[in-house]
Amino acid sequence: MKIIRKEEQETVEGPAENFTGKATIKGMFSREEPSRLTGAIVTFEPGARTAWHKHPLGQTLIVTEGIGWTQVEGKEKIEFHAGDIMLCPKDKKHWHGATPDASMTHIALQERLDGKNVEWLEHVTDEEYLGADK
Repeated sequence: MKIIRKEEQETVEGPAENFTGKATIKGMFSREEPSRLTGAIVTFEPGARTAWHKHPLGQTLIVTEGIGWTQVEGKEKIEFHAGDIMLCPKDKKHWHGATPDASMTHIALQERLDGKNVEWLEHVTDEEYLGADK
């Protein structure tokens, strides 16, 4: 059994090439092979969001605080709240983040395929982010 204590968990800022606005990533982990599971706790300040991206085996987001938006390319933007669980489809271009007026925190869980758990793409524009309100 291994425990990664709260005080041992590294906290980093979400890199500007993958996020718009301030996002903080804490407790990133990657299980040892043969497991493929990776995860982290991500907090988005109001207005912050990921770039478009996709996961080869999908992603599970457990929302622990706040209100956020998500969108799969070509689909409607969806609002979600603390307590919701999102099942992001495998290999589908999408984004997620906080709303303009509220922060949001989620636990992100995804699996590696051929050593990769995410493919980062272009930034979500302000027009795409704001789009037609909810």
